[in-house]
Amino acid sequence: MCEQNTAIPMKQTINCSGKLINFSEPKVMGIINVTPDSFFDGGKFEQIDEANKRAQNLIEEGADIIDLGAASTRPGANQPSEKEELNRLIPVVSSIRKNQPEAIISIDTYRASVAKAAVEVGADIINDISGGTLDKKMHETIVRLKVPYVLMHMQGRPASMQQNPRYKNVTNEVIEFFIESLAKLEELGVHDVIIDPGFGFGKTNEHNYQLLNNLADFRVLNCPILVGISRKSMINKVLNVKPENALNGTTALNMAALLKGAAILRVHDAKEASETVKLFQMLRQKPF
Repeated sequence: MCEQNTAIPMKQTINCSGKLINFSEPKVMGIINVTPDSFFDGGKFEQIDEANKRAQNLIEEGADIIDLGAASTRPGANQPSEKEELNRLIPVVSSIRKNQPEAIISIDTYRASVAKAAVEVGADIINDISGGTLDKKMHETIVRLKVPYVLMHMQGRPASMQQNPRYKNVTNEVIEFFIESLAKLEELGVHDVIIDPGFGFGKTNEHNYQLLNNLADFRVLNCPILVGISRKSMINKVLNVKPENALNGTTALNMAALLKGAAILRVHDAKEASETVKLFQMLRQKPF
C-alpha cells in the first residue's frame, strides 16, 4: 500500500518570491519562536539580536526556510492581541531580511493582518495553523499577497484543541478538509500550497501516529507535505521524556515521515534534520 501511494506524482516546485523551491529533495524549515511561552524555546529569541543569531545558526546548520512565529500555539496557550503579535514579529522579520537577504522567511500566523504586515517587510511564505478557519480574511489576503501558503489542519482552537479531540477516521477527515480547502483556494487563484496534517493540533497520540503511518495517502492531493513533529508530546509521552530530551525521537520520526513522502521537516534542530535528509537521499538512491 505504501509503495503504491509513494508512487503518486507530487508537485515538485512552488514559486516563492520569483524563485522556484524544488522539492525533489526534502527541505528543512527551522523554527524561531519570538514568544515568551512556546513549549520548548519560549523566551530565548524574543530580542532582535538573539533572533538574528538564531537565523544565522539555522542557515549554517542546513535550514532551507526560516519559520518565525510570535504567538505560541501550544495546547492551552493564551493568544496575544493582534497588536502584541505585530510588535513582537515585524521588527524581527525586518531585521532578519536585512541581515539574510537570500533567506526564505516563513511566518507562522493565523491572522491575515499579521501576514500582510510581515510580507510587506520581506516575508516569503505564510504558515497558517488554522488553514483559514480562525480568520476568514486569510485566504483572500493570500490571493493579494501572491505568496506560498501552508495550509494546516487543526480541530478546534489552540486553547481547547486537546480537550477530547474526536474523529471517526482521522486520516480520511483530514484529507477531506484538504480537498475542500484546496478547491476553494484553487478557485480564488492560489496555486502554491503546502499541506500540513497538523500533528498535535486537535489530535490524540493515536491520531498522530495514524496520520504519520498513513502520510503517503496525502500524496494524492498533489501538494508538498510539511511535517512538524519536532520535540512534541507524541514523542515525549511515548518515551517518557521532556521536550529537551526528545531530539532522538524527533529524528526517528522525521526519517519515518521522509520515507512516507514528507517534503518539508519543520524542526528546532536544523543540523540533525539536515543530516536525516542526507541519509534519506542516500537510502532512496537506486540501484545499490
